[in-house]
Amino acid sequence: MSQIIQCVPNFSEGRNQSTINALVEIASSIQCVILADHSSDISHNRTVLTLLGNKIGIKTAILALAKCAKENIDMTLHKGEHPRIGAIDVIPLVPIKEITMQECVILSKDIGQSIASDLQIPVYLYEESATNSARRNLAKIRKGQFEGLSEKSIDFKPDYGNIPHPTAGAVALGARHPLIAFNANLSTSDIKIANKIAKKIRESNQGLKYCKAIGIMLYEKNMAQVSMNLVNYQVTSIYTAVESIRTHAQRYGVDIVSTELIGLSPAKALIDCALNYLQVKDFDYRQVLETHIGG
Repeated sequence: MSQIIQCVPNFSEGRNQSTINALVEIASSIQCVILADHSSDISHNRTVLTLLGNKIGIKTAILALAKCAKENIDMTLHKGEHPRIGAIDVIPLVPIKEITMQECVILSKDIGQSIASDLQIPVYLYEESATNSARRNLAKIRKGQFEGLSEKSIDFKPDYGNIPHPTAGAVALGARHPLIAFNANLSTSDIKIANKIAKKIRESNQGLKYCKAIGIMLYEKNMAQVSMNLVNYQVTSIYTAVESIRTHAQRYGVDIVSTELIGLSPAKALIDCALNYLQVKDFDYRQVLETHIGG
């Protein structure tokens, strides 16, 4: 596979195993696409797939997955901790190999038009695909969530389509740079503490650069979580974010008990964590075996 796009569709379903299985089966069956990872969470009530493929394969996969989500996920019944606007909530396209960001932008618009016309699900373009600066930030598109879509669509019109689908809502779709989804689970069931820490570390509150964070309650574990998106790990590393959470948590007498990587991460981001914790002196990335064998 010479041309590679990473696509990470997020679905508003993390509890119904038959629906999750149907999505995974579709993603696994498309030619020129590899299902590299999938994960589901009960509290978030969300499933995340990581696909690798070329333009034709990714478009085919997304249209099939969007149809499945529309037919099996009813947003009027959906309850979960993660913000969401639709059954297939967000579709990021990330250029990985032999494809440009602009080509991914063009592809996002092509897919968006097809989703709106074929499935009657309106589409908001975000990040590099955004048609204006107000649409770049996914959080602004999600403000009000599914329940607020009808009112929002009057002044904040979708790029494709019109009114929200009654049960499937809308979708945010766009080309973006690599993102690391990383969560820190805390030794407390107090969601207020997770919310306070998230507010301290996220960039929108003068926290860590390129860090988005929210507090989540994991009811099945009786545990609060700080859920993050690190949109430029070379500026704010996983290590930096985790240590910042640890420092703030200690002020409340709380520890980090575990962390979670959702989906895939660039190898360099994980190696950088190891280097920080191991305090390796004069390290050269050519000391990593796989850099010599293409692994």
